[in-house]
Amino acid sequence: MMRNFDEDFSIQPSFSVGRYLRDRWLALIIGCVCVLGVYGMCATLGVGFQACIAVSVFILLCICLLLVCEYVRRARYWRSVCKMNEDIRHTCEVTSLIKEPSFLEGRLSYAALERLSDLSNTELTLAQRSSTEYREYIELWIHEAKTPIAAAKLILDRMGGADADALSRELERVGNQIDQALYYARSTALNKDYSIRQVSLAHAAREACKRQARFLIEKQTIPSIDISDDVQVLSDEPWLVFMLGQILANAAQYGASSVSFTATEEAANTPHGRTVLEVRDNGCGISAADMPRVFDRGFTGSNGRESGSATGMGLYLVSLMCARLSLGVSLASEEGVGTRVMLSFPHDRRRLHEQGIKFS
Repeated sequence: MMRNFDEDFSIQPSFSVGRYLRDRWLALIIGCVCVLGVYGMCATLGVGFQACIAVSVFILLCICLLLVCEYVRRARYWRSVCKMNEDIRHTCEVTSLIKEPSFLEGRLSYAALERLSDLSNTELTLAQRSSTEYREYIELWIHEAKTPIAAAKLILDRMGGADADALSRELERVGNQIDQALYYARSTALNKDYSIRQVSLAHAAREACKRQARFLIEKQTIPSIDISDDVQVLSDEPWLVFMLGQILANAAQYGASSVSFTATEEAANTPHGRTVLEVRDNGCGISAADMPRVFDRGFTGSNGRESGSATGMGLYLVSLMCARLSLGVSLASEEGVGTRVMLSFPHDRRRLHEQGIKFS
């Protein structure tokens, strides 16, 4: 049976007086033998009883003082190590959370930790560089792959018939999957490939419907947008349009004949003020058993397994991008009734600044 690392980590031994004395059992035995030996030698040499006791007690006190001093010196260090074990999140933080000790064993262990920290930093830098290079290659490949797809669409526009229409729809699906891969690569990048500005919710919703138009027509899904053009939110427009497109595609994929967009303002003129965009559909809905995992990467649920074409990446990317943009996302659904996806956009720019979001 595999052991849980967190459980093992939580039962680490603490540095206490009892544990310290048990660890020094050999020194205690030798000290006692030394005291008894001195007492015996004094008695053999004819030294008085009180003198023998005084010498033995003095030696015993010296041994105790030595143990106490060593305990205090080591306890300060090892307690800082225990606290480090509780606070540490990355191996590169090890030596920054504790001070270098004054005793030899502690200095040796500190040097080992410092070496491990340096190696961890080096490995992390190499891994980040490799990840960045791989992501840049994927982005380059995606952009290159879009060129023949665009050319194929132009060729199909000059052709006619049911086969041309069917092939055009399949190319559209390929294009949507490529866009999904591109946004996934960008969303996992260390640098923030987005810019926050005032965005019209109605315009973003219309753009998402436009991009998914062929798929919506194929699935006979009718979108409706009940949002004023005056409603503005803080977001990155390309990312927002992509997220709304994923939500639309999910609704159409799972039998929705209608999808509606509405926006409401909550807690206006307060630090917690926000605009909530609700995307409601009348599709097949999501079972209660699948609800806790709808935003998990690669999770398709019972509906996805039945359709056979689900990737489980749509809602995962929506939740990932919302986290990057500091937006709220939630989902409510009832099987056989439909699904509601809510995106909340905070009004307070300071909250976004505090989380490192940049504005343009």
